[in-house]
Amino acid sequence: MNAKNDLENGTVYSNTVIEKKPILGKDPNKKPVKETKGIKLWQQIKKDKYLYLLALPGLIYFLIFKYLPMWGITIAFQDFSPFIGFADSPWVAFDHFIRLFNSPDFWIIFRNTLAISLLNIVLYFPLPIILAIMLNEVRVQYFKKTIQTIVYLPHFLSWVIIVTLTFMMASKSDGIINMLLVYFNFDKVDLLTNPAVYWVVLTVQAIWKEAGWGTIIFLAAIAGVNTELYEAAKMDGANRFRQIWHVTLPAIRNVILILLILRLGSIMDTGFEQLFLMYNGAVSNVGEVFDTYVYRVGVQQGQFSYSTAVGLFKSLIGLILVVLANRTAKKFGEEGIY
Repeated sequence: MNAKNDLENGTVYSNTVIEKKPILGKDPNKKPVKETKGIKLWQQIKKDKYLYLLALPGLIYFLIFKYLPMWGITIAFQDFSPFIGFADSPWVAFDHFIRLFNSPDFWIIFRNTLAISLLNIVLYFPLPIILAIMLNEVRVQYFKKTIQTIVYLPHFLSWVIIVTLTFMMASKSDGIINMLLVYFNFDKVDLLTNPAVYWVVLTVQAIWKEAGWGTIIFLAAIAGVNTELYEAAKMDGANRFRQIWHVTLPAIRNVILILLILRLGSIMDTGFEQLFLMYNGAVSNVGEVFDTYVYRVGVQQGQFSYSTAVGLFKSLIGLILVVLANRTAKKFGEEGIY
């Protein structure tokens, strides 16, 4: 045993020195070079270079159209004039934000924006989930695909067409709804110029246009649920409703949560085109939101710095809500979005 150890250590036997040679050209006495994060990143890029090349056009798009324009945020703190440019426009710090918060219109606009967004979250957000579950339960494929096509179609219509159809159906003078009410001896209802139902009309429009399209992600998530879980639930005596409640919904819970967090991030965005087309003087008190306010003040009146400050305030509210919602989700053991 000692002879073996001496042999490995290069001890002299019969005037012969047996040296321990490096294996495969590697020096055993050479310390390995510590890889830095930059080296590891570069090695990963080289390994998956074709995937990064595939993603390169998308990265360039976001860099040019999403990140570089963020330099324009600086005009929210300036008295910007397009004739003298960014560099020479005078710096006014938070004056535009103070003006916004002191404006008598601020709380009205904030209330309208928040109310419309909350109605969309409460009434619209659950419907694609329910619709996706119902479609998943349909076993006749022809009927299922037909229903899917019908509910998808409104998404491809522009808001101009949607609003036009709304006027044709809900007009008080010759709308289809009021004509039917008169036919059945009911009084006409004012749906387009009545502030009491204006938010509900907007929500119904959004549901009709986007609910079907929103089912795509949830249907994909449901398709990935392990079928063995349903078989186990059947063996335990669970009916279809119990399988949905105890298998389907828990399996897609993370997808629902991620989409809800992202929706909270855009809570200050109510959709300019829809609100602009549905806006009229009779509903101005409930129809003015941040998007239309920015257009009216920023574009029509040329107050670019002030309108940028309004947009920055909207983005800040969305960022805060995303961070808070994500932290809350992680506290309850969910993954969140980051």
